[in-house]
Amino acid sequence: MLIRNGNIILKSKVISGDLRVKHGVIVEMGPDLLKAPGEEVLDAAGRYIAPGGIDAHTHLDMPCGDITTADGFRCGSLAAIAGGTTTVLEYAECAEGETLQQGLANWHRKAVGKSFCDYGFHMTVSAWTEDTPAQMAAAAAAGVTSFKTYTAYQKDIGVDDYALFRIMREAARLGALVCVHCENDGLLRALSEDLEARKGEVSAHPDSRPNLVEAEAVSRAADIGMLAGSAVYIVHISTKEGAEAVRRARDRGQTIFGETCPHYLLLDRSRYDLPGFEGAKYVMSPPLRTPEDQHALWEALRNGGLQTVSTDHCAFRFADQKTLGREDFRKIPNGIPSVEHRMELLYTYGPAQGMTLPQIAAVTAWNPARIFGLSHRKGQIAPGYDADLVLLDPDAPHVLSAAAQMQAVDYTPYEGMQVRAKVETVLLRGQVLMENGRLTAETPMGQYLIREPFHQETREE
Repeated sequence: MLIRNGNIILKSKVISGDLRVKHGVIVEMGPDLLKAPGEEVLDAAGRYIAPGGIDAHTHLDMPCGDITTADGFRCGSLAAIAGGTTTVLEYAECAEGETLQQGLANWHRKAVGKSFCDYGFHMTVSAWTEDTPAQMAAAAAAGVTSFKTYTAYQKDIGVDDYALFRIMREAARLGALVCVHCENDGLLRALSEDLEARKGEVSAHPDSRPNLVEAEAVSRAADIGMLAGSAVYIVHISTKEGAEAVRRARDRGQTIFGETCPHYLLLDRSRYDLPGFEGAKYVMSPPLRTPEDQHALWEALRNGGLQTVSTDHCAFRFADQKTLGREDFRKIPNGIPSVEHRMELLYTYGPAQGMTLPQIAAVTAWNPARIFGLSHRKGQIAPGYDADLVLLDPDAPHVLSAAAQMQAVDYTPYEGMQVRAKVETVLLRGQVLMENGRLTAETPMGQYLIREPFHQETREE
């Protein structure tokens, strides 16, 4: 295939030119490439060509108590493709009593033959035992070069500082990095107990998790990572203070990365004051914050203080799942859908916030690729890389709505929001899966990605 006349978003600039794709890989790039005999031509005039999005934080087909997230791999990956995301990195978990290998095998069964986009796994480690090092080594050998821990939920899936240090030190030995969900467990449990009288109010949710509950845990995870010699990746940063803690750690030379999400950039805590139970649609942890926090997060993306924008896509239906917490905000399933809308939101609102197109491509594709061991084939537009490409119309105003989405959930947190950038055509390894806004994919062709070990020099890029 020859893709002509596009505005190609590279790592440091945007150029006008053509791309040649062969056997699923970009083989040539330049102005006025000559059409080869029998070559299909795709005209990209007036369109940006962006690297296919890499969403480094999704929860598909994830059990949560007696329920499961609304999107399995089939619907979730179709939604990803529809939104210009061609790779997801999914968080695999173990059920109680399972080994990491059993948990990983379960997630492979969920995904194989069902995913329309390429995919990889992080592996959640919820305890430290004498067998944990061997289990982590086996996971790393299977291409899982990142592990997740929670500083919250310590009665369930979370770990204490002792276990976190051990996990981080073992990850460093294996050439892996550790992703950390940062909230102070003791503080949020105490604050939640103190809000017993307001348990029927959705607006109590953000009050149970104020900024410092996150910021303290980010700072502590960074310090433990420093002691352990581990690369650290802080997931879903929502606060000014959390972003500042990552910046301080980076300034002292630590290998640490920060992720935020579209909802923390574009929505604020006023959503919890919506009438009735509507605010439950926006219950996730950490919660939505203030406009001041939003400003700080955009600034951190512009100046490199935060490195990625992922979705933490964790979709629960409003009608019959979120309502499980109608009488007690602490029982509202935590999470919102976003995988379908991330790219259009960032390419619309990013420039309005002073981000360049290469910066947006970096936080949605290149940085996740280099941090998570995919930079040898994913994340940028260059010869030798997979032809994961998104053709965007930069001036096609439309309104986001649940009625128009692929996500298998009955709402979107971005209902009624207007975006200008529109994902029109999506290629995965050179195959057109969406063309002119219409999904053409019929058979799942997503591949499992074996990721390379983490390299410390990644910190310097």
